[in-house]
Amino acid sequence: MSDFVEATKPVNTELACAGCGAILKFKPGTQHLACEYCGAQNEISQPEIKGKIEEIKLDDFLANHVEEEETIEVATVKCDSCGATSTFDPKISSDKCPFCAAALVIKSGSTAKIHKPQYVLPFGIDEQKALENFRRWLKSLWFAPGELKHYGDRSGKLNGMYLPYWTFDCVTNSSYTGQRGEDYFATESYTAIENGKNVTRTRQVTKTRWYPASGRVNNTFDDILIEATRSLPSDQLRELEPWDVKNLVAYNDKYLSGFRTETYAIDVKSAYPQAQQRMEPVIRHTIAQHIGGDRQLIHFVNTTYHDPSFKHILLPVWISAYRYNNKVYQFLINARTGEVQGQRPYSAGKIALAVIGGLIVLMLIFFLTQK
Repeated sequence: MSDFVEATKPVNTELACAGCGAILKFKPGTQHLACEYCGAQNEISQPEIKGKIEEIKLDDFLANHVEEEETIEVATVKCDSCGATSTFDPKISSDKCPFCAAALVIKSGSTAKIHKPQYVLPFGIDEQKALENFRRWLKSLWFAPGELKHYGDRSGKLNGMYLPYWTFDCVTNSSYTGQRGEDYFATESYTAIENGKNVTRTRQVTKTRWYPASGRVNNTFDDILIEATRSLPSDQLRELEPWDVKNLVAYNDKYLSGFRTETYAIDVKSAYPQAQQRMEPVIRHTIAQHIGGDRQLIHFVNTTYHDPSFKHILLPVWISAYRYNNKVYQFLINARTGEVQGQRPYSAGKIALAVIGGLIVLMLIFFLTQK
């Protein structure tokens, strides 16, 4: 049973502290649960899966097993402001949305069945380390509002969140037609003016001979990541890559204890075309190498995708949402590496002062040089 259950359901006894009865929470960077009140620790027993991570055959799953996928029951709340749906602690009466900082109406929470993730990448850095990186990043921002510079100094600004992802494996075979360009140097004449007279000079220029090219290339893709959330910008999430997915562990409620989890908004059928889009630049790069020469033109590509497979995983981030001038800015921290990414507001006042200051300096320089 999950830690994120209805308040009327019993708590998983494995998450209860034997010393004081409080709920144990996963301690980032370790393999144990810890009690924040009495300090007790419980080791998480986990089967060894390295090298044995199982992938699900996509075609067979979509054709025969969509309705059979294992589900878990979780307490969720949907934000009326941004629409994100995530788990929450049923014991609390008020909260803020980690994605947009809007107040959440907990009474509107419900219990939902969601597809059970196969694997999870546990939190590797704790809130204190994430805050240190976050503060350093904030202080590096030019022309940021003064309030934002000290935003990370206050506690409670980061939320630990597991985000849903799909990973895809695939072998591709691509046939192509194009052209191979081979450069050569040629001497050309040109006219220049020297000492008021037209003179003829020569120079070496690069030209290209083009030849038809065609062929077939193969690519093997492993763990192409596709985010299953619509609550955060894909470009920012992908800036957090790479993830050490080789360290995935089998899904276990205990890794989620003390953190929240977003339920996925993009199913595997919709995610697969996005994975193919991420494969395309790699395929074209392989074709360009296969064509060879100094330059390449690709006119036509036909790709066959063999035996695609997938898995559903959870990846950890520290997330914060900041409101400025009625706009929400989201900050993300990779909870394995500590890398910070995010949108950032600009202070119009600071920019105006900088422009004015620059104009004053230019005027002073002009005045002094004229004098």
